[in-house]
Amino acid sequence: MKTNKARKQRKRMYNAPQHLKRKQIASHLSSSLIEKYNVRAVPVKKGDTVRIMRGDEGIKGFEGKVAAVDTKAMKVMIEGVTMAKADGSEVSRKIHPSNVVITKLDLSDPWRRRKIESAKGD
Repeated sequence: MKTNKARKQRKRMYNAPQHLKRKQIASHLSSSLIEKYNVRAVPVKKGDTVRIMRGDEGIKGFEGKVAAVDTKAMKVMIEGVTMAKADGSEVSRKIHPSNVVITKLDLSDPWRRRKIESAKGD
């Protein structure tokens, strides 16, 4: 069923099963990777290198590896991006995948490599 109502689209996004949410956690590729693979966006995976494009001055422009992907919250955690809790301890900061750009792909997964390179030929 298709709908144009933002309310229903948000409801379907947040109530989607985990295997469908995984595909929704996608980010754009950098312009050099778009030219190389002829793909605009791919799901973010642990091991990809990303650059933060939106956010506070402290994290905007930061580039690092993806440490973890939280499919339930639909966020990514990047190595070196932390925030302080009230007790002084540091926790990794969760960032929405639309606010990052993938600068280097982790192609160690043969299925992912085949999927991305098959789009190159189109």
